[in-house]
Amino acid sequence: MIARPNLVFFSTALWVTMSVSIAAEPTPDRPNILMIAIDDLNDWVEPLEGHPDVKTPALAKLAHRAVTFTNAHCQAPLCNPSRTSIMTGLRPTSTGVYGLAPWFRTLPEFKAHVTLPQYFHQHGYHTLIGGKIFHGAYGRNGKAPQECDVWGPNASVGAKPEQKLIPPTPNGNHPLMDWGTFPHRDQDKGDWQVASWAVQQIESMQEEKPFFLSVGFFLPHVPCYATQKWFDLYPEDSLTMPPMPSGDRSDTPKSSWYLHWNLPEPRTDWLAANDQLRPLVRAYLASISFVDSQVGRVLDALENSPYADNTIVVLWSDHGYHLGEKSISGKNSLWARSTRVPLIFAGPGIAANVKCNQPAELLDLYPTLASLAGLPRPNGVQGISLEPQLSDPTTPRDRPAICTHNAGNHSVCDTRWRYIRYLDGGEELYDVAQDPNEFDNLLASEAGRAEFASVVHRLRAWLPKNERGLATGSAHRILEQRADGIYWEKKKIDMSRIPQ
Repeated sequence: MIARPNLVFFSTALWVTMSVSIAAEPTPDRPNILMIAIDDLNDWVEPLEGHPDVKTPALAKLAHRAVTFTNAHCQAPLCNPSRTSIMTGLRPTSTGVYGLAPWFRTLPEFKAHVTLPQYFHQHGYHTLIGGKIFHGAYGRNGKAPQECDVWGPNASVGAKPEQKLIPPTPNGNHPLMDWGTFPHRDQDKGDWQVASWAVQQIESMQEEKPFFLSVGFFLPHVPCYATQKWFDLYPEDSLTMPPMPSGDRSDTPKSSWYLHWNLPEPRTDWLAANDQLRPLVRAYLASISFVDSQVGRVLDALENSPYADNTIVVLWSDHGYHLGEKSISGKNSLWARSTRVPLIFAGPGIAANVKCNQPAELLDLYPTLASLAGLPRPNGVQGISLEPQLSDPTTPRDRPAICTHNAGNHSVCDTRWRYIRYLDGGEELYDVAQDPNEFDNLLASEAGRAEFASVVHRLRAWLPKNERGLATGSAHRILEQRADGIYWEKKKIDMSRIPQ
């Protein structure tokens, strides 16, 4: 158990009824919470050493006084189901929210479900949300239940060029599919405005209550626009490209294509044919460095405030992003580039400048923050507190990290292996200790399946046993298996179009 100076403890035997508000007296010594979320940020940050060129000084500074989880994974490689899982403490297989719709509050059984900020509100916290915490505009419709005490600005791109910077992309030339630089100011970007709002809140915060401040940044989500100075950090002629060996998908099941069947994110062959691979990688890195600077503005404000010594900081990304690896760009896969995310905790009682390789899930955020605040474990949440690892990062965790992308498709990760199973029974296994890029599917041959049968048997036991079907109103990036075949967004997949 972490030693917390001046914290109030509650027995973990106490339970909170998820639908009943609790009028707890605020306690001045209770720690504040600053939660920072970054959209579509993979492991290309200095604390995770995911890209040799990346420059993220603010995250590096944070990690120097924090525990960085190097084996943390999202619950779903897509914004809405991932954020729904984080904020409700429930897996996608429990809510049925697998796509970009629905908003979970439209489902009768979750109308009164207590989310993470609501839980802290019930325990006397002043709760604020700025930028992207829930997906899109979800939660901002002004209808009950109120998700927080104060809504700040929504996430936005901010300044845009008069027309797209790249050639028309497949599947509709989606307006978000764009990247590059054009004349504009950092101050004109949506993330600058969110950071400015967060700084203002910290500087004007009243001390009567502890606060739970959630700050969500948009970049490096597409369109990846940044000003020229951020592009100058990554000269195109010396840019390190991610490894993309030819034929990397030849040993994966055909069903691996189902998860990203018909998307606006271009596949690698289009990026290569249109000379956009290097520009995309450069724009993504430039966007990371810009958003890192905005994280730095918020952390500097906290450091210069009266709350610097009594605030828990947690930083996370909702999922990763492919930049040409595995023949795709975007998320929507069960490989590391899509599921592995930054997860960093800092604050009173938390170990400093250490890394933890134990499997962690974003699902664990809810019970971890409650535990760090000395609050009772929230009723019904499915994550496990990371508090033991925040005290001693060598403490083992019994449960692997499980990621889901539509019912029947899951990855299971422990400290050595990644096991993937698709809805039609297709399987993959990677020894990430020896093959961190996940090039070689060990189950691609009969000999491999025999050799690694015991590993598969152990990891397969963690697959969800009861998966909820599609929630009412499910739409956008929905995959389902029907009696006559596999359907992507209600259209049957033409098996002849699967790349060979």
